[in-house]
Amino acid sequence: MSFEHKAPFWLPGGHLQTIYPVFLSRLHQQEVSAHHLPVRRIRKDTPDGDFIDFDWFEPLQSSSQDVTVVLFHGLEGSSESVYARAYAAEATARGYRLVVPHFRGCSGELNRMPRAYHSGDVDEIDWMMRVVANESRSQRLYAIGVSLGGNALMAWAGRRMSQTSSQWPQLISLAAVSAPLDLAAAGRAIDLGLNRVLYADHFLKTMRAKAQTKWQQFPGLFDLQAILQAKTLRVFDDLFTARLHGFKNVDDYYERASALPWLASISKPALILNSRNDPFIPWQSVELSSVGRVCSHVIQWLPKQGGHMGFVSASPGAFLGLPGSLRPITVMVLNWLTEQAPVV
Repeated sequence: MSFEHKAPFWLPGGHLQTIYPVFLSRLHQQEVSAHHLPVRRIRKDTPDGDFIDFDWFEPLQSSSQDVTVVLFHGLEGSSESVYARAYAAEATARGYRLVVPHFRGCSGELNRMPRAYHSGDVDEIDWMMRVVANESRSQRLYAIGVSLGGNALMAWAGRRMSQTSSQWPQLISLAAVSAPLDLAAAGRAIDLGLNRVLYADHFLKTMRAKAQTKWQQFPGLFDLQAILQAKTLRVFDDLFTARLHGFKNVDDYYERASALPWLASISKPALILNSRNDPFIPWQSVELSSVGRVCSHVIQWLPKQGGHMGFVSASPGAFLGLPGSLRPITVMVLNWLTEQAPVV
């Protein structure tokens, strides 16, 4: 099975395909989804004295299927993100439960510790996965990571699963959608030209605000004035992300946090999906054949269209921003994940 997305004629180009589902359909997605998809939040204390909020979406009707889908959100995302609601709607309609673990500071409340989250936080992913496994007791687990969450998930799978796959018999397969597997390449692309205006500035607005709140919580933790003046994500990552999480600098962070070098070590079926017109993830940087990676357990889809997590359907409802607008991609990803389950 492969996936070739055909974007609607009224959404030409990677920028429009990226922006539309985020900025135009968000209100529709949240209004409808919030009514039909009740969510249960569970807060868990972390080993270092912080907390993580897990949002659980249960099947709308009783189901005999003991399946849990774990969704790791992207940069500054949450369970309210359009893609999270789309996957939750599709999963619960199939009789699955879906859970969104929030990276620190992304659930609507400031986290307690002098740290945040980053693209290669494999220790955090490992702890979150274990919480989900213990809470759900499911016989089948599937994991999806979107954008930053996709890189973190694949980094975890490559660095940890190669050594402890026998400890995860219930994890059947995993997928990364629009993941920046080469962080340096994505970092360069997002800070250039129109990308900087459309995407970097958007992310920086909320990230600088969170940094200011974190500095008030821990005065002197970093150079606040320099961060508030940061004009690129690279500078922000150098002053904030790298400093708070034990990296020497931004280059060290991008190199050590990138999942690309670890893909060959993944021991479970894994799907990587990136569009070739993603505005800020150069597809050549993630195409396994181009970068000389041989990964026996990894399947890659590289459709020509789709933008960055903008795989909007061509249906009339998509034009109005209705909940089904992202259904094609959620169906294809969930189909692929579940088809990897052994026949019993």
